[in-house]
Amino acid sequence: MGNREIVAAAFDDWADGNAHVSRIFAEDMTWEITGRSAAAGRYPTRQAFADAVLTPFARRFSGDDPFRPVQIRGIHADETTGTVVVLWDGRGTTTAGTTYENTYAWIMRLRDGLVVDGTALYDSIAFDELWTGIEPT
Repeated sequence: MGNREIVAAAFDDWADGNAHVSRIFAEDMTWEITGRSAAAGRYPTRQAFADAVLTPFARRFSGDDPFRPVQIRGIHADETTGTVVVLWDGRGTTTAGTTYENTYAWIMRLRDGLVVDGTALYDSIAFDELWTGIEPT
């Protein structure tokens, strides 16, 4: 299975509620969120990224309608460099009963079927409204 197929399957599983996409994140992965959002920065490991961003982000959503991809606009892969780019829309219902929607571009480099380096771009205003307006449970 190529990198494009690995990433597409991980996004499909996440959208279907079967597994979070982070299952394809290597332990030693680095992740960068560009821009000036509250979560912007570079995270040196999967655990650091999960602790600082993924877990508190997920805790802002209802268990009945967690944040998930709702539309994959495109998946582009360069098998020579191991790079996969996913442009996608996500949505979920917050613990306050509001809807959070955002469009993301993730650029990921894979090695041995796992993401070793990632970069995320998204609407930082929408993200910051969620991050500062909804307390994690």
